[in-house]
Amino acid sequence: MPRARPLIAATALVAALATALLNGCSAMKVEDFAGTTPELRIERYFAGRTHAWGVFEDRFGTLRRSFTVTIDGSWDGRELTLDEHFLYSDGETDRRVWHIVKSGDGRYEGRADDVYGTAVGRQAGNALNWNYELSMKVGEDRWRVRFDDWMWLQPGEALVNRANVYRWGVWIGTVSLFFLPEGRLATMPQAATPQAFPAVPPPAAAE
Repeated sequence: MPRARPLIAATALVAALATALLNGCSAMKVEDFAGTTPELRIERYFAGRTHAWGVFEDRFGTLRRSFTVTIDGSWDGRELTLDEHFLYSDGETDRRVWHIVKSGDGRYEGRADDVYGTAVGRQAGNALNWNYELSMKVGEDRWRVRFDDWMWLQPGEALVNRANVYRWGVWIGTVSLFFLPEGRLATMPQAATPQAFPAVPPPAAAE
């Protein structure tokens, strides 16, 4: 019996730490990036043609898909239109057209055909955080998933994008992208082409 109290205390400590981690007490907030540079304004960054290279990893860290994206953007002073063309390493193609409105004070709202409702974004400094639900193709099925999507603008006009993907509230994987305006492509190695990506199988359907 003398050891019971220390054991109970240790168990309580482990439970408290686990709860803190699950609650995401250290989760990023867009306000954390206020004042950071270079400042990200997506209506400026995506005006014109932009290229991106991306991967999707499942929650076990397994690379499931690689892809490239060509984005044609236009800004009319109120609405940003992004016409995105995807080419996957297995040869599949896809397209998404975003219509994004800047609502002031670093806030954006966006719509697309495969997005449920309205995507909501907030910007501060070099960062933008998007939250939205998307109809994502998985094999022959489509899953309704939620994206917690972060972008960070780096020196030299490189834009890093990382999005955690959730289904039914459970984290299922991460999408990582790297963007460059077309004028910066001269600095990229020739090997960074769609043909250079290895073919990888799509994620297995959920049981």
